[in-house]
Amino acid sequence: MFEIRLGDVIDDHCIKCRRITNHSVVSIVDGAAAKVRCRTCYHDHDYRHEQAPPTKKELKKQELFREVLATLSPGAGAEEPNPDLIPAEPTPEPTAEQPQDPPAPEPPKRRTRARNS
Repeated sequence: MFEIRLGDVIDDHCIKCRRITNHSVVSIVDGAAAKVRCRTCYHDHDYRHEQAPPTKKELKKQELFREVLATLSPGAGAEEPNPDLIPAEPTPEPTAEQPQDPPAPEPPKRRTRARNS
């Protein structure tokens, strides 16, 4: 890999342009680009590694998901659960000791008018 220098042209996601465009490196920290300038709109921003920031809709979905998890089990909202680690609850089988639900009543039949012929 090559060493990044000031003024090098790299691709990054521009917030103002809302797309990936060419950017010039403006500042470097620890050998990696820290700030870049869009070569289309000349907006300076942090280097985002070509990743678009999450939309407001995505952020709201994450917040609602964490809220639902917190109501199901306290403390689970901090991290997303692994579906392989969640134990499956066995469904109880009906036995002779448990009373079974009576069958649902049939809906009333529709009355139709007799046609005059």
